[in-house]
Amino acid sequence: MSRIDKEKKTLSSMIHIYCNKKHGHKKGELCQDCSELLEYAYKRLDSCKFGEEKTFCAKCPIHCYKKDMKLKIKEVMKFSGPRLIFYDPIEVIKHIFAK
Repeated sequence: MSRIDKEKKTLSSMIHIYCNKKHGHKKGELCQDCSELLEYAYKRLDSCKFGEEKTFCAKCPIHCYKKDMKLKIKEVMKFSGPRLIFYDPIEVIKHIFAK
């Protein structure tokens, strides 16, 4: 699995956790706002000029997210990051060692 695909999987998991807990959507479903955020994040990852050599977005010298989307994704990550260990502990461990 490519680095971009791994990032997409992690983002998807985080947005699904957030939407489930904050917006009350069933597992596997997303509200319109969260669907748009996930789609936007996928587009940003697909067009990342660093490709497979990319670093974590927080450490990237180029900030490609629009301001409003950046705030939304930060909120999702802040909420879902600590909870992700209960949903996908192996991915969390891999993410920690990738840093």
